[in-house]
Amino acid sequence: MIIEENRFQIFNRNRCPQMQVSNLISPYHCYHHVHNHQHRISSSLFLLRSMVTATSSNSTVSATSTSGGAFTTIAERVSLERDVKKSKFIAIAGHIPDERSAQSFLSEVQDPRATHNCWAYKVGNQYRSNDDGEPSGTAGKPIHSAIENSGLDRVMVVVVRHFGGIKLGTGGLVRAYGGVATECLKNAPTRLIKSQVRMGVEVSFDLLGVVYHQLQAFKAEDIKQDYETGKDGITMVSFKISFDQVEGLEEALKTNCSRNLVFYKH
Repeated sequence: MIIEENRFQIFNRNRCPQMQVSNLISPYHCYHHVHNHQHRISSSLFLLRSMVTATSSNSTVSATSTSGGAFTTIAERVSLERDVKKSKFIAIAGHIPDERSAQSFLSEVQDPRATHNCWAYKVGNQYRSNDDGEPSGTAGKPIHSAIENSGLDRVMVVVVRHFGGIKLGTGGLVRAYGGVATECLKNAPTRLIKSQVRMGVEVSFDLLGVVYHQLQAFKAEDIKQDYETGKDGITMVSFKISFDQVEGLEEALKTNCSRNLVFYKH
């Protein structure tokens, strides 16, 4: 299943030692306006990623730069239950489209009657994990490692533990949480999601017909024109296109327009 998705959204993450996801995530949009005597690109949206790392006694947050592209995620929510020395471990894995969705997912699947509700998620290069009272690094990190090793993205895994009376030790906890998360993800159906890139190209009015023909052929979306380029007879055409079609479209436009074109990618 192929799904096109606009990734030109960015989130400001207010880091704090609290462990509620809601305290860490607040969305905002960033617009970048470029203007000089030669040209202007109106309302161009740029992807901004800041490198931030924060930790608390029971949770880990990390953010590093990321780039667009296709990725594989879970197609539907799955769960797996295993008993380890009388403790019951229940892993629930599902797709989250962005970090804001993590809180909702956790609220839906956590069990308030359980001894621990440990979790981790990964959205691009953004991730967070939580041990929920287990010894530091014995639950959230193994769950996150299971997600990383699965090759899946935009995924959250919550592992619910009902304590059975026998302590597992740090090594036993790492194996239990990581093992049940790994097995759950292996059983999950997956889907491919193709991201889009916003582009722009400066063209003369006489080439608009050729440009629009190629945009239709490459299934470009959200096509817009801006005549305020500061150049006589020149307009800016902006659009969204699947990331894997970018090079092909550029070559097709250069070939069919028979002249040098200026492309902008955001």
